[in-house]
This record gives sequence, structure tokens and C-alpha cells, in this order.
Amino acid sequence: MRIISFVAFFVCLVTTETNAQTNAPFTIKANNLKAPIQPTMWGVFFEDINMGADGGLYAELVKNRSFEFANPLMGWKEQRQAGSNVLIVNRNIEHSPNPRFARVTVNATKPFGITNEGFRGMGIKKDNGYDFSVWAAMQDGSSITLKAELVSPNGNKLGSTLVSISGKKWKQYKVSFTANATEAKAKLNIWFEGKGVVDVDMISLFPQDTWKRRPGGLRADLVQLLADMKPGFIRFPGGCIVEGKDLANRYQWKKTIGKIEDREVIVNRWNTEFAHRLTPDYYQSFGLGFFEYFQMAEDIGAEPLPILNCGMACQFNTAEVVATNQLDPYIKDALDLIEFANGSTNSKWGKVRADMGHPKPFNLKLMGIGNENWGPQYIERNKLFTQAIKAKYPNIKLVNSSGTDQSGERFDYLNGELRKMNADIIDEHYYRDANWFTQNAKRYDTYNPNGSKVFAGEYSAQSKAIGSSENKNSWVCALSEAAFMTGLERNAGVVYMASYAPLFAHVDAWQWTPNLIWMNNLQAYGTPNYYVQKLFSLNKGTQVVPILLNNNVVAGEDSLFATASIDKNTNELLIKVVNTSDKNITKQFVFEGVNKLDSKALITLLKSDDLNKVNSLDEPNSVSPIESTLAVTGKNINIVLPAYSMQVIKVKIIN
Repeated sequence: MRIISFVAFFVCLVTTETNAQTNAPFTIKANNLKAPIQPTMWGVFFEDINMGADGGLYAELVKNRSFEFANPLMGWKEQRQAGSNVLIVNRNIEHSPNPRFARVTVNATKPFGITNEGFRGMGIKKDNGYDFSVWAAMQDGSSITLKAELVSPNGNKLGSTLVSISGKKWKQYKVSFTANATEAKAKLNIWFEGKGVVDVDMISLFPQDTWKRRPGGLRADLVQLLADMKPGFIRFPGGCIVEGKDLANRYQWKKTIGKIEDREVIVNRWNTEFAHRLTPDYYQSFGLGFFEYFQMAEDIGAEPLPILNCGMACQFNTAEVVATNQLDPYIKDALDLIEFANGSTNSKWGKVRADMGHPKPFNLKLMGIGNENWGPQYIERNKLFTQAIKAKYPNIKLVNSSGTDQSGERFDYLNGELRKMNADIIDEHYYRDANWFTQNAKRYDTYNPNGSKVFAGEYSAQSKAIGSSENKNSWVCALSEAAFMTGLERNAGVVYMASYAPLFAHVDAWQWTPNLIWMNNLQAYGTPNYYVQKLFSLNKGTQVVPILLNNNVVAGEDSLFATASIDKNTNELLIKVVNTSDKNITKQFVFEGVNKLDSKALITLLKSDDLNKVNSLDEPNSVSPIESTLAVTGKNINIVLPAYSMQVIKVKIIN
């Protein structure tokens, strides 16, 4: 396998470096405060790829609940009976965001049913409550009772409830029931008993144990994994989702707010993007919309970072653009979003936010203009957005695209033009092999700290090839990312934000790998890369202090990478050291500029002797942090840096 040869090369590289080891100590200059570390330094990037939203973070269990997929009955199967049938009716003129509904004709002889398969099945938990709802209207002379029934793949009944439909007017019916068993691949049967004709729409089933137990909310275990990281920001909704394959398929935030039943379903642009991972049943219901994104960010203490379309579709697909003299609606969307997030309840969009249950502003501070767009056409449109937004909201910091590449003609042009504009933040992306990350730990050492700031907006080490379906979330990739991240933190005066990408992936329905968090319908686990991100985020400190080896920054010498910071809130020193070699290395840490250190240091170790090691649903903690303490004598610490490891050393300064 190619990954084995790559790992062998990685081992050869770091072993060669290790042979030149010195006995010089690490010197930490604790009183030499350098750049402040932004609260937004380490965050998360969310995009609806790999069934990340519908079928993932958004806890809805029914796929195609409103019959709006290109095939209106995709995800549904009729339990056919003579004289009974389903007819899909389109009411487009009357109700355009949700034009279709199912008209069910029932013969009284036998019950008629339709079955929903869920998102690769439905994850059902024993003794958990489930909220079933449906919009329905019945024609004159009909008498029909609806039965919702969860069943296992072999037909075992897991729970059920009855709904009595009445009246000709559309009305939402809500009932709840409790499951009697756990099943990862359940199905939902809807049985229609009686005789007549009933119209149904928005057939929905949610678990009650959602995040903060919000009805119709988010999957709690996935949000908890994010909350545990204490991210400084959440970037949403992407990613290439923002651009769309064409402008008609772009993400439009105004269509993702308001009543759930009025949010327009569209095809997910990832459904047929990769021939080797076709997912034709991948759509966006927008039950997880901009209000829910803002709310989740607030819940976990992260700054929201919405990214908006700049009038350009994906340049790898159609490369369609809107003419600059027709860009006003796109710019207005950006201005209106700021009002939606921050405006008073007396403003048009602030009132919409309040009507959705959040009168308090979300305090939006950041916004992105476009995603991975490039060329003069991007700069031309970016200038128009920037001028309009800064004129009305001068304090909003704008994130600007540097394209898809971390170097080369495309990057150089955008980076140069954006810096001439004094752009607030420039978004750089890098999907490269592990060696690129270790070799580029000094990437930002020469950047001008007085110029535009950097957002390392999308990165992940690729174990085989960029976008390969054989990429793994292996320890060698996570370790190389940790080495690179020491350089991001060391240069906190340049790098204000960073996030791994993509975030979520369903084990049965992914399009891209590697990813930070993997899940099935009942379980989720963090990869080794997740734990690297988490350790950096939980131990970022407030200001960088120098950590030197032979009077140089620690970025590859003796196969070691390191960064140090001080947390002024807790008066602690935080040191992160990465050993990419295959040898244990014993080092002394010498602390300058402190009167006294606490007698114990807290050590958090993340390591594996197997560079190919991955976590899994069966072994979610194969590579995960281990904590211990270390005695401190005077102002020095002697510590072993294990082979293939990342360590966080935390010690309190005694004044």
C-alpha cells in the first residue's frame, strides 16, 4: 500500500534528523511576552458534506420528509394494497418553498402503509422518547387513523403511536412514544387505517435527547464533541456548499430561517461530485439553518463565522458568476445577515431573529466573503462587498479567500491583491501529505505581523493523496498536523484563526476523507486528529512566549517542534512539544523570568508507536490523551519526550 511506503519515508526522514540530536536544553523565556493569542485561535469548520447535517448533526430521522427530492418518493417505499395508493401533488403556485405533498387514498379492507428508510437506517435507543409529527388534511367523508411504527430490519416492533386525523384544513399533529429496544438500522412505517383520502406532508421523527433537549434540535453527542473542544469559532455553512455547482444551487441563508416547513429543500452539491462515492439521495432540508448555527455557536461559547456567496459558483464546476452590475442582491444578503445577527428587535431582520425565539443579538463580529474563489473576478467582487459592508458595519472583520492552493500563481496573485487592500483576514487552505506539514512549520515566521492576518481555514494531512477515498485519519497525519500547529501558535501575531476540515462524516455515507469526527446512527468518535485539535484548543494560553533550542525556534531540529504560551488568567505556562522521531528523547526545560514554579506539572500525552494507528467505532480511544503529573524542582524540568508523541506541559507560576 502506498500509505506504508509514505510512513516508511516519514520514519526515514525523522530518524535521520534524530541522529543529529544535541543535549541542549529547551529555554522558555516566561517573562518575554510576545503576540497575544486570539480567543478565536482554534476553531471548527462545518460543512454539510459526508451527511454532516441531514443524517448527522441535524437529528431528524426521516429522509425526504416533505417529498421534495427529485424523485418525490426517494427514501420511501409503498406497502401496496389493492385500491390504495400514494399520489404526489404539486401546489407550487400556492406554497412554493414546499410545493409537494402526498395524497394517500386508503381502501378500508386492509391498512395501507409507506416506509421510510431514514439516513442509512434510523438510530433508535431503548427507553428514549421520540417525537412524531405530521401535517395533514382530510377530504370530506374520510375516516382515517395514522399509525407511526418503528421496526427493526427483521420486523421487530420498537415502538408505535396513533394519530387521529380530522378536518379539511392543514394542521400539524404531534405525538410521542418510547422505544423498547436499541437499533442502529430501524425503519419507520406509517400505516393508514380506515377509508378515504388524506393529504400528508412534513412527516417527521426526532429523538427527545437532542442537544439541550430542544424539540427538533441537534444530535447531542455530536454537539458535545464540539463543546468539549471549547472552539473559539464555528465556520459555517462551508465550504463549497456556499458556492454551489451553479448559482441556483448556492447556499442562500434567508431560505434557511423561519418556520421549518417553509424552508426550501435543495439538492446537496456533494451528491454526485465524486464518481467513486455517488450519493444521489443527499439533499439539504435546512432544518439546520443559520439561526440554528448561530444558536449552537452561542451554546458552546464560539464566535460565529458565516461565509456568504460572493456572486461566484464553484470554479471547479460551472465557474458561473453574476455580473458586477447585478451584485446588489448578494451584497444586500450580507448586510441583512449582520442585521439578523446583531440588529435590534425593531429592525426588519432583528425582528425575524426575535420572532424565532432569540431577541438578544448574537454579537456577530466576523464574516467571510466567498469560499475558495480566485482570480481577478474574485478580487473585483470582493472589493464591492468590502466597500459596502465596511461603510455600514466598520467593525465587522472580513475573511477573504486566497483560493484553493497554498502557493503558486493563483495564491500569489490573491495574497498580493488582498494585502494591497489591507484585507482584515486572508483564508489559506492546505490539503497536503504529512511531510508538507512538518516541512512548513516555519511557514509564517517570515510573514509581516503588521499586515493582513491569516486564517488557516481548511487543512488536513492526506495519508495517500488529496481527495483519495483511501485516506485515513492515521496517527502519522495527526502528528504532522500537531507539528505544523506549533508554528501557527508561535506566530499568533500573524495567524488569528485555524480549523481542520472537514468536520463530520457518516461511516456509511461519506464523500471525502479524512475527517475530524466519524459517526454512525448511534455512536461517534474523535480521530487522533480530533485530539490534537482539542489539546491545542484547551491549552492555548493568552500570549506567546519564546521556547528556544540552541537559541532557535523549535521547528524540526532534533525532529522536535514546540511552542509555549502563558495564560494570564490562570498564571500558567503551557508548553506543547511534538516529537516526530522514532526515538525517545530526554530533554531539560529551563524556565527564565520566573521566581518560582509549582511543585507539580500536569502532563498530557498523546502518542502511538504505530504511525498507521487509527481510532474506530470499536476502538474510539486507541489514540487518545493520557494525563499524569511530574515533580518540579526549582526552575527546571527533566522530561522524556516519547517517540511519535505530542505532549502538553502545564505548570503554574508562583509569584
